[in-house]
Order: sequence, then C-alpha cells, then structure tokens
Amino acid sequence: MRGEPAAGRGEATPVRLVTLHVWRVPRRALPRALARMAVDPRRLRAIPGVRFGKLLGTGTGTGFGPTDADLTRWAAVVVWADPDRAAGFDDTPVGRAWRRIALADARIDLSPLASRGRWSGVEPFGDPRPGTPGGSGARTAAGTSGGSGARTAAGTSDGSGARTAAGTPDGPPVLALTRARLRPSRATSFWRAVPPVAAALRNAPGLLARFGIGEAPLGWQGTVSVWRAATYLRDFAYRSPEHRAAITRTSTRRWYAEELFARFEIRDLVGDPTVLNWVGSDDDPQFRRWPRDRSGQA
Repeated sequence: MRGEPAAGRGEATPVRLVTLHVWRVPRRALPRALARMAVDPRRLRAIPGVRFGKLLGTGTGTGFGPTDADLTRWAAVVVWADPDRAAGFDDTPVGRAWRRIALADARIDLSPLASRGRWSGVEPFGDPRPGTPGGSGARTAAGTSGGSGARTAAGTSDGSGARTAAGTPDGPPVLALTRARLRPSRATSFWRAVPPVAAALRNAPGLLARFGIGEAPLGWQGTVSVWRAATYLRDFAYRSPEHRAAITRTSTRRWYAEELFARFEIRDLVGDPTVLNWVGSDDDPQFRRWPRDRSGQA
C-alpha cells in the first residue's frame, strides 16, 4: 500500500512519535464522515512527514464485536517519520476536514515502548529496543507473550514481571493498541470469546479509557486502552482469569490471519477525554494531570 512500506522494512530509524486522533461527530454528519473514510486514507498517507497512517472506525468498547460499532466516533493512527510536522496535522486537508464536522476531538502523542506483529504487511511502529527513542527494553520483556487475549480486549503487556520505571504505579500512563484481521472461518468463535474479557476490562483497576477500533465493520478488529501505568496493564493481561483464558485459546483457535499488539508511553493528551470513553473523574489526580486542555478549557 502506497505510503506504508517504509515502516515495514526494519529500517534503522526508530519511530519517535505516533499520534492518535479521535473525533466525535453528530449523527447528522454520518454521510460526511463516511465520505471522509472513502477519500482521506490516501490523503493521510500523502501528508509530508507521515510514515504510516490508518483511518479507523470505532466501537463503544463494551463488546468489541460486530454490533459494537459507534458511528459517531472516528479515529486515525499516524506514524511520523518527521515528528516536527505532527504539530501541523490540524492544518492539513485531512485534519481540517474532520475538525469541520467534529463536535469534539482528542489527540494523544505516543512513544512506542513495545510492538509485535504486522499491520497491512508492515511493522508500523518499528522495533523498539533499549537505547532507542521510545525503546523500553528487550521485546520479550516489554512486549507480550505469544498470546493475543489483548486483541480481544485491552492489549497485552510485560510478561516478565520486571518492574521498570514505566511499570511502577508512579510511572507514566501507557496506551495499548491491538488490531487483527480475523480468519473468516474463525470469526464466530472469536466473537463468542469476547464478552467475558470485555466485561472484565470494564472494571479493571487502573483503566482510564477504552474503545474498539476497526478498518472495516467485520473481520478487522482492534482495541485502544489507556492505563495509569504499565503495571495495571500487565496485571489485567496476565492475572485476569478471563483474559488468561482468551490467551490460551488463541494458540489453539487460530483466530487471526494477521495481528499486531503494541504498547506506548503517553507523552501528551490534548482535547476532550469523553471522546475516548474516559472513565476517570474530576476527582482523579490522573484526570487532572492531563489532558492539558479538555472540553475547550485550559
């Protein structure tokens, strides 16, 4: 796919900045949002400085299945070859078009900590390693085990048990992103396995936000979840009985034709957190810490 192969060649240049843009649109703007989804993927990848880009539909985050679609929220994941250009995204044709129809929006700036798997045949977030910007350690320690229960809910985390600086309760917030292309013959089995994991995620300690993502209504599933610190993410991924069961079944059910799971340190969040299904409150210290600007108030 044009505009994406550079991220998949294992090139030496590490990924320093990934941005997640999320827009809430009114229902009356749905036809315009669908038009944007048809026109803007190519324009997104053509923005100067963009290394990889995907426009995505979203789900409510309550079920992560085909009936979970939220037609009033849309998103974009953008990997920047030139981070300095990211600040101007809202002034690009794509950014302007979405802001014109949006009621509210949010943007999260991310540094990759761990990434495993492929998206459209490439490794969009590089291969974070020690000593590289955004690198957090060896992939076997900072990434996930071979299981993919994360793809059914919130992403996976550190399976090593090590408590790194980013993984202590006082460490920085992290975001987990997962996506997978389902095998058509395994889709029904996958969707049946989702509800227990989604229910466990909803009440997981340390969860700040979660929602589903997808490139198509069926068969292209993904999740975004935001956590207070890496330890909370790891605890959910490896101590939740529901999630552990999903991990175990993944290796035998062979749900995915292609899969990716990644973890990021959150560098900044600007905008309205309700767009992200934020579950914090005004009394929550993490909520007060950021977003830097929410609901139009500094």
